[in-house]
Amino acid sequence: MERTLQTIRQKRGFICDMDGVIYHANELLPGAKDFVDWLTAESKQFLFLTNSSERSPLELSQKLARMGLSVDPSHFYTSALATADFIRSQCPGGSVYCVGEAGLHNALYQAGLSMNDVNPDYVVIGETQNYNYQSIAKAVKLVCEGAKLIGTNPDTTGPGAGGVMLPACRALTAPVELATGKSAYFLGKPNPLMMRTGMKLLGCEPEETVIVGDRMDTDIIAGIQSGIETALVLTGVTTREMLGEFPYGPTYILDQAGSIAV
Repeated sequence: MERTLQTIRQKRGFICDMDGVIYHANELLPGAKDFVDWLTAESKQFLFLTNSSERSPLELSQKLARMGLSVDPSHFYTSALATADFIRSQCPGGSVYCVGEAGLHNALYQAGLSMNDVNPDYVVIGETQNYNYQSIAKAVKLVCEGAKLIGTNPDTTGPGAGGVMLPACRALTAPVELATGKSAYFLGKPNPLMMRTGMKLLGCEPEETVIVGDRMDTDIIAGIQSGIETALVLTGVTTREMLGEFPYGPTYILDQAGSIAV
């Protein structure tokens, strides 16, 4: 184990998931503060890469601050930002019909994209608590009329309070796909575009980087597909008993993120 930890500690860049690694709901997970303090003390390049599209980097920074962690907004990159960056690269100055929360709307605005519920270039769907029949009916109509369909991330479910799994972006996008016969393009992990952006922001090469996450179907596969080593922590949705269900495995398995801290 010590040799394993020494190998991880020597990495220059750390891409970290949040829910299930740093916190669950509004509670810090064991070892999270030790891990974040260590990243700072060791002058590591680190980035919190989250599939959540609901909050902006500033809001995520403030969320951690309420839990006692001081992390600058520059250390966060969300699926909302990845979505906005992708659409800007494909259709600069384009327009969007958006089903999502403020973090997604703000990212799209900041990318120079405008809101349009008449003839948008794209329909974008992210996590939201304001999901309703009217918005989905509008999305279906617009996609049938030619708008391209985008999902901020491919997560089907996400963790809720009390261990309950809640529908996430892919589940919310599915009705539009079924009604239109069109397949959405999903940003977010494990999309290699998001991973490449993460490494570019870190200024690190794949061999210098490790991804720390709790989900095999997003964090670990994202690392594998991007050619970087992976560290699975057991503080989130994945248990040791579940590892046999996947045709791939992590490079390292840790009880918690704090195990990395010296």
